[in-house]
Amino acid sequence: MERVLGRQEASDAVSDQGWRYLLGALHASVRVGSLARAVEAAGSAVAACGPDADRHLRVDLRPDRVLLALQTADLARLTALDTELAHRISTALAGVGLRTEPEVGTGAPRSVQTVEIAIDALDIAAIRPFWRAVLGYVDEPGADGPADPVVDPAGQGPAIWFQQQDRPRPQRNRIHFDVCVPHDEAARRIEAVLAAGGRLVSATRAPAFWVLADAEGNEACVTTWQGRDS
Repeated sequence: MERVLGRQEASDAVSDQGWRYLLGALHASVRVGSLARAVEAAGSAVAACGPDADRHLRVDLRPDRVLLALQTADLARLTALDTELAHRISTALAGVGLRTEPEVGTGAPRSVQTVEIAIDALDIAAIRPFWRAVLGYVDEPGADGPADPVVDPAGQGPAIWFQQQDRPRPQRNRIHFDVCVPHDEAARRIEAVLAAGGRLVSATRAPAFWVLADAEGNEACVTTWQGRDS
């Protein structure tokens, strides 16, 4: 059950249960009507995972929804056990009248998503310790190299990753957001960006990512898991 899964395999294993693969983890939302109901939903999810909950499950409770994420924490990777736990959780929640869903095309404020911040750098090894220290971040398990991302140990803030530059680019913003959305949400999100006055800078790497910019040229990327496997 510790077998690490590829992107396509992971997505295929859980999509029909309302989970979506985002940046090496499975995400789902459970809509509820009160914080008390959110606690009940969270309890059902934890019970479904049993002794594996602490190592795999993250839960964010709100009065209107519960956000669930699954990943094998000490590997910072997605394994076959995570997909098994997703099915267990969905079944358990269905038993109490709730369901796991990605909130894609439902009229919800937004779908499930994950945000990263990318920092352009000429010398990543020189600036990475600064960002690790100033944010109180840590290395991911097995990813402590001089160019690896840094992450929030509490799991609240966005991951920071570093994009290698070969020359200074003074007319380009040096920090941008990567917004990872479900693969079936990307087109809708890009359409909303364009309707809001943004423009499409590049789609050459789609569906891995689309580069978008606001009216002043500040860039952000909408990303998915697709198009990243060789």
